Amino acid sequence: MSAPIRYSASDELKRLISGENETVFQLLESRFCVHIQSREPDLLFILPEKNADLDGVVAILDQLKIAAKHKTPITAEWLSKMLEFPNDKHSEPTKFSGEIILRNRFGIPVLPRTQAQAKLVSESTKNDILFANGPAGTGKTFLAVALAVSALERKEAERICLVRPAVEAGESLGFLPGDLKEKIAPYLRPIHDSLAELLPPNKLSHYQECGAIEVAPLAYMRGRTLKRAFIILDEAQNTTIAQMKMFLTRLGPASKAIITGDATQIDLAKKEPSGFLHAMQLLKGIKGISQIDFQAEDVLRHRLVKEIIAAYSDKGERI
Repeated sequence: MSAPIRYSASDELKRLISGENETVFQLLESRFCVHIQSREPDLLFILPEKNADLDGVVAILDQLKIAAKHKTPITAEWLSKMLEFPNDKHSEPTKFSGEIILRNRFGIPVLPRTQAQAKLVSESTKNDILFANGPAGTGKTFLAVALAVSALERKEAERICLVRPAVEAGESLGFLPGDLKEKIAPYLRPIHDSLAELLPPNKLSHYQECGAIEVAPLAYMRGRTLKRAFIILDEAQNTTIAQMKMFLTRLGPASKAIITGDATQIDLAKKEPSGFLHAMQLLKGIKGISQIDFQAEDVLRHRLVKEIIAAYSDKGERI
């Protein structure tokens, strides 16, 4: 056990940021594997475990100071949302903790939270092409984007290319307002949201302006060779076989690709086979290509999402 670490905090500040019955401090203790003593002058951190994250809890407390200064009501629910904790009383707490990939724009560490996520991180270091198949809410895309941003920040990649097929999920692209760029924007919004959580606005703008981060429809990849790039293809279940072949053959020297998709959410025409499923079957066993299957138990959203996925898997086809 390390010696206690002191964090400067007045009694008034402690009152503002501790939450009712110190529930905010309790969440921080659980998330960052530290003990917080608030009865002494300032705050004392006890680090009882080897995986205690002192930098992480200090970064969050710095954010709480700023929030308190701006008179933001700080509650356990508010912090739960900020840290993506499950705040449903029926949710089970996350028990798995892995290596930190990077810290997001709030200073919060991003790390795998399930065994499947940990496998994705591990396999991405050993393979140049990785397929991740599983239901919504398992963190496949967000974790892939985090790995890409980490590689860019460490200069292991010179650029990130984030692409999605623009396939309608029951809606008609042609009836959306605006020009082609505006029509496509909603399909790319989830990737933009992940980037906005991981990088400060000024750094994200810089990367985009200099071309280090590119978010584009899959069709924009045709005819290109991507060197020293980290490429992510999201919603890959909606690619055709020809599109998937086109994407996979864009890979240039010193590049890496993660392809994420959900085999149960294919929006292609009924007679059109998914390039995602075809590629996973065709390329299985090739050295340098790995596949990971996420399950319903890996879902990190509201507990009901797990039950909804299970219900559709078990009964949906029979109704």
